[in-house]
Amino acid sequence: MLPLDADHTLRLVRAGDGAELARAYLENREHLAPWEPLRDEDFFTDAWQERHVSHCLADAADGRGARFVIESSDGRIRGRMNLNNIVRGAFRSADLGYWVDRTRLRRGLASRGVAQVAAYARREIGLHRLQAATLMHNTASQRVLTSAGFERIGTAPRYLHIAGEWQDHLLFQLLLEEPLSSPRERP
Repeated sequence: MLPLDADHTLRLVRAGDGAELARAYLENREHLAPWEPLRDEDFFTDAWQERHVSHCLADAADGRGARFVIESSDGRIRGRMNLNNIVRGAFRSADLGYWVDRTRLRRGLASRGVAQVAAYARREIGLHRLQAATLMHNTASQRVLTSAGFERIGTAPRYLHIAGEWQDHLLFQLLLEEPLSSPRERP
């Protein structure tokens, strides 16, 4: 467990998280809808989420992913941080995704979580690079990434099918050099 503030920690997804994930997604359904793919009703069930947890654990065991939850001191899941599509070899890279509960916005949880996950990716997985994508109009997420040292590397037209349509995204990357540097410290 990694502390994010006095009331929240970041931890790896574990078996048994399905019911709490279903609750978190259901409570944040409207908040997340503009930023995610369309979800069918089954996605919001305990059973679907627990199957997804099993998939996440299999990915972790095979080195393909590392999925985290933001957990509040009352044991409720208040967000996600995900390293997806981990590639080894000469690339040593992964895709970063995240969201924070609508009741926990503007507290710095996303920024601190991204920094913790980046350090984990470097230290525990040995990655060289993280990539993240945001919708063109998601300025809050763009601020989170740039505050964590990510730099904008381009635009991807019709990159992901979000909210029912193919949407353009801004692409960002973070090179996981030792130590991780803030944008102000880079030459």
